[in-house]
Amino acid sequence: MTEELELLKKAWKNDTHSYEQVTENQIYDMIHKRSSSIVKWILVISLIELLIWSAISLLYVDDNYVKTVELYHLDTLFKVIGIVNYAVIFFFIYCFYKNFKNISSTETVRKLMQTIIKTRKTVQYYIWYNLAMFAFLFIAVVVSQLIYDPNLNEIIEQTKNSFPQSFWIIIGLTYVALFAITLGLFWLFYRLIYGFLMKRLHRNYEELKKMEY
Repeated sequence: MTEELELLKKAWKNDTHSYEQVTENQIYDMIHKRSSSIVKWILVISLIELLIWSAISLLYVDDNYVKTVELYHLDTLFKVIGIVNYAVIFFFIYCFYKNFKNISSTETVRKLMQTIIKTRKTVQYYIWYNLAMFAFLFIAVVVSQLIYDPNLNEIIEQTKNSFPQSFWIIIGLTYVALFAITLGLFWLFYRLIYGFLMKRLHRNYEELKKMEY
């Protein structure tokens, strides 16, 4: 489709005015279809992502998990966050669906450009929400672990007497490194999956901007 679009653009620039109008419409139709397809994939991937994370959560939850969550006094917090998280994720999926419907029914270049901008912002907010939720959960687990985990507290009591000055620095750097690596992996996942589609959507926007101006 990209090669065909390039041929149409060359013909649009080089041919007569009568053919130019037809070619402009053809270019718009092609960009429109391509943009609609990209937004549809964003919707599909978000649904697949929801199903995968839900399946992982169901498989991971067992008696040991429940006991650990209760030990860390996180059971109530996790229940509340679970409800809020699913509500927010379903809201984003609804937004993706609405963007798909809007972009599919768009009839003008300017309106299509506006819909593309709105879609890109929605995806960006979705990514930032997921990263912020992970960061919050990580911090909550670490703080609860340091306070309530008896095994970890025993190790801390035994070790901090041997290295009183550097002990908490080592603990802090360890958690910071673990946090940075894990958050980086999540960011890389979203960058690879959604970033690729966002770049293609941005290219479509630039092509439309040339047509509009």
